[in-house]
Amino acid sequence: MDLGTVVGWILIMVLLFGSMAIGVGIGPYIDIPSVMIVFGGTAGCLLVGFKMEQMKKLFTFYGVAVKPKLFNLPEIVKKMVEYSTKARRDGILALENDANNETDEFLKKGLSMAVDGNEPDAIRALLEIDMEQTSSRHSDNIKIFDQVAGFAGSMGMIGTLIGLVAMLLNMSDPSAIGPSMAVALITTLYGAMIGNILGAPVANILSIRDKDESLAKTIIIEGIMAIQAGDNPRTLETKLLSFLPPKDRVSQFDR
Repeated sequence: MDLGTVVGWILIMVLLFGSMAIGVGIGPYIDIPSVMIVFGGTAGCLLVGFKMEQMKKLFTFYGVAVKPKLFNLPEIVKKMVEYSTKARRDGILALENDANNETDEFLKKGLSMAVDGNEPDAIRALLEIDMEQTSSRHSDNIKIFDQVAGFAGSMGMIGTLIGLVAMLLNMSDPSAIGPSMAVALITTLYGAMIGNILGAPVANILSIRDKDESLAKTIIIEGIMAIQAGDNPRTLETKLLSFLPPKDRVSQFDR
């Protein structure tokens, strides 16, 4: 679980709703017409702008933000070096059992193709296609949350205009000014909250997760290519460690 994301959401909710409660209470900030305009309008825009298959998985994507697949890059480098050492010592066919038992599907695919004797260019091409298509799907899903931020803000502005029109049309009736002004202001509040709590931050963390996965797969591809080429394990390790931050560049051979 991504503790930062969970703590961040809890912190936002506690501070926002706490400040409301300390002020005039939560009740005045609940306005049904504003909910209809912002929440209903945003949901409608998403249904129009994206495929139904994507919308069905919307909460799954939120789950990815909270509980993402984590990639231990130093461990991946260590594993690739171990495979390289074994292949150099016993031949690449010695990795057949390792490929069959590998839990990472991307690494399993690449290692299996190398063991089967596929051409290096074919292996690289297939693995890069896999990586690019996965990243492309992630980008399409990230766009949903970018649009949540935009649609919610726009619906908030539309609600504000609706409230202002209603207020101006009822200037002669003081009792109608208050409710109309509430719609005008609270819709803006709702739009800003949805966009900046459930939209933009989620899009940002999902984009970071996509980059993490692409980096892990890039390390695997370079490792597979080096193993098939019979590169020296020390040389492979040096190459793969260059993808990591300096603090994580610990060589197995120096221990």
